[in-house]
Amino acid sequence: MSTIKILAVDDQEFNLDLIEFAFMERGDIQITRAANGKEALDLLTADPTYRVILLDLAMPIMNGFETLESLQKNLVFSQIPVIVITANSEEKHRALREGASDFLAKPIDVEELKLRTLNYSKIKKYQDDLFNMNRLLEAKVRERTAELQEALVLAKKTEYEISERLGKASEYRDLETGMHIKRMSHYSAKLAELYGLGEEEVELILYASPLHDIGKVAIPDRILLKPGRLTPEEFEIMKLHTTLGGKMLQSDGGYPVIEAGRIIALQHHERVDGNGYPMGLKGDEIHIYARIVAIADVFDALSSERIYKKAFTIEKTIEILQNDAGTHFDAELVRLFVDHLDEFLVIKEAFPDEEETPSILHLIDQLQ
Repeated sequence: MSTIKILAVDDQEFNLDLIEFAFMERGDIQITRAANGKEALDLLTADPTYRVILLDLAMPIMNGFETLESLQKNLVFSQIPVIVITANSEEKHRALREGASDFLAKPIDVEELKLRTLNYSKIKKYQDDLFNMNRLLEAKVRERTAELQEALVLAKKTEYEISERLGKASEYRDLETGMHIKRMSHYSAKLAELYGLGEEEVELILYASPLHDIGKVAIPDRILLKPGRLTPEEFEIMKLHTTLGGKMLQSDGGYPVIEAGRIIALQHHERVDGNGYPMGLKGDEIHIYARIVAIADVFDALSSERIYKKAFTIEKTIEILQNDAGTHFDAELVRLFVDHLDEFLVIKEAFPDEEETPSILHLIDQLQ
């Protein structure tokens, strides 16, 4: 059993004790304590293999913001997810802008702390595996030029596998089904093909679109799984899943699927009239990948049954898409979708929902 190293940075012993308590039943978790940012950076310099950093903001010697700045300047440290722990709502937004991956509000919910930390640990492991795999492949290419094509194919398969696994992380925390991810990714690929994108981009969208909601792994259960309407404050937090997803998928540009997923995660809730979020992009300012996925995602969400709602008829679903063409959705893409509806219904029939939806807790256990 491999050890998962977590670096907890706080000048209050009680808070560090609470973090250790959250993981006391996990024999594979190793918590290392640091009383301030300088001590944390010294520990990281000696051992950069930490999976997650839990960072307080108000500390002596080097506070949390100064620590974030130093982490972002280091190529290795900047890849480690940082969960900021704060009671100040203004500070959490500043922390996210300056490089934090997520935040936890004080007083700490021990169970939420554990689940979020484990989720980010999994994401970091997937990123490390992908990075190491590509480094290995690059070395083999240099040694065996005759095997270049085979190595590139293997790299692509690896990236597709990572993308699918990351997509499942968001699926397991939401009330969606695995078939939703399958359907919307195939809808997206078909719509990309109809729009005239090349074969490589169609394949890219097929494997990147499952990452659209990856940021939801960072949204608290009390909001993500709330059965009723969200309050304005709760909706603002829910909207953060776009920017959080974009941060999670940041890379050096060497991984096409991950980069496409980052774009889709960040922009799939933008609207062509500029009234979407998080950036209020308009029309062609929204990347074509995100405009495609937005239609595929909404079509499947409306036309599928969930434990909290009945499915709309296909006629009603298409009516909604057409009514929102030119305001919410790209009008040309909606026209293509409607004109080729029969092809999308074939995809819908090919991936029916399972009869039973596993419990959220069971699915989280599967990830551990």
